[in-house]
Amino acid sequence: MPRTNAVSLTSILEETPMMPETSVHFEEPLMLGNSKEISQDHKTLFRYWRVRIMYSMMFGYASFYLLRVNMTMAMPFMQSELGYSKTQLGAVISAGAILYGLGKFFSGYLGDRINARHMMSFGLMMSAIMSFAMGFGSHLSWFLIFWVLNNSFQSMGWPPCARLLNHWYSPRELASKWALWNSSQQIGCCIVLVSAGFIIEQYGWRYMFFIPATLCVFLAIFLFNRLRDTPESLGLPPIEEYHGLKSIADVEDEKKSFWPFFKTFILKNKLVWYVCMANFFVYVVRMTVFTWAPTFLSEFKGSSIKLAGFQTAVYDFAGIFGGLLAGYLSDKVFKGHRGRVGAILMFLLMGCVFALWKSPAGATALHFLIMVCVGFLISGPQILVGVAASDFASKRAAGTASGLTGTFGYIGTGVAGVGIGAIVDNFGWDWAFIMITFSALLGAFFFALTWNHRSKVLENNVENAVIE
Repeated sequence: MPRTNAVSLTSILEETPMMPETSVHFEEPLMLGNSKEISQDHKTLFRYWRVRIMYSMMFGYASFYLLRVNMTMAMPFMQSELGYSKTQLGAVISAGAILYGLGKFFSGYLGDRINARHMMSFGLMMSAIMSFAMGFGSHLSWFLIFWVLNNSFQSMGWPPCARLLNHWYSPRELASKWALWNSSQQIGCCIVLVSAGFIIEQYGWRYMFFIPATLCVFLAIFLFNRLRDTPESLGLPPIEEYHGLKSIADVEDEKKSFWPFFKTFILKNKLVWYVCMANFFVYVVRMTVFTWAPTFLSEFKGSSIKLAGFQTAVYDFAGIFGGLLAGYLSDKVFKGHRGRVGAILMFLLMGCVFALWKSPAGATALHFLIMVCVGFLISGPQILVGVAASDFASKRAAGTASGLTGTFGYIGTGVAGVGIGAIVDNFGWDWAFIMITFSALLGAFFFALTWNHRSKVLENNVENAVIE
């Protein structure tokens, strides 16, 4: 059989009708840096698990977004029916975002030490329970408590995926694979945004919490069944060895105890902090547009709530393609220099945000086009933040580093919630758009500070390694 760089899930399943669920015994040694020495059975087994891990993560992370975006679509109806202001509901969003961001750091710290399969499925199950409880509320304090709890468990979604991605995919392909996985959040968002109008019209806004929560209980069980932690837990070699990228520096890093490693590669690593600051401004822009777009487009641009939902959905859907392109450019064109791609995209994003601000009311087609452009451009930087943090901190601390960037990102989300709500209530939408336009510029600046840096593994890689 000729060697190929892409294997379809169908062909894998046909060739391997029954795959073992636990460890694998290797009768022959795997040869570092030369995939021709690896038996076809071993390669097929590794490919099978890489495909299975990928689709499981995508289903799982999309499920988390079913329990997060529902609040965005329910807010206009909660405001009109229950009489809450944008500032009050924005405060609920911000409180949840801050707990989510803090939770991502602590979940990342734990995620580098415990089984990703257990953590992710547990987080989804508990988030579903909290979301179901949201549907019974009427008082602001009720929404605040259960939205904060929901977001605390939501924080268990990202770090296990960062761990899985770094253990199952090598640095040479990481951005592309990260972008593929990250498309799951757009898929989850689009499902909610497109279905929200029908659900709310037929059943009321409370079912925007009940229906996704019920579905996610079953998806959490599916996730526990499908995921596995690392290649080593199944008897497979580490991904660097399989791709011929294992370096002496990595072996030395693995021998260090975690706390000195944490101080050196995260706390004292200025590149990680630059990426954290970039993520703060990425999320100010991303979550302002995402959280407030249905309200902004309906109030300020003359769209109906159903049309605004579709316009927000195309924003998120376009992010799939923007993320995939950013991942490809980062891996193949810029050879692992994530900051270069992030800086360019954020600078272009600034112009699109300005165009959305100044577009005339009632120009539906133009609003669709601009929302597509904004979604296309914002997804790449958001993806590359996690990849860059993993590159600079190494695979061993990928969950912690990604969690730390997530903390900064959701501080930015907090600004996008109560901050934007208060600005709009007191000064209008114009000042809100001045803020997010300037945020896009600052995001480009902090990405540019990492312009000449990339993963240590890539700097020391074995040049003739073969990527499967």
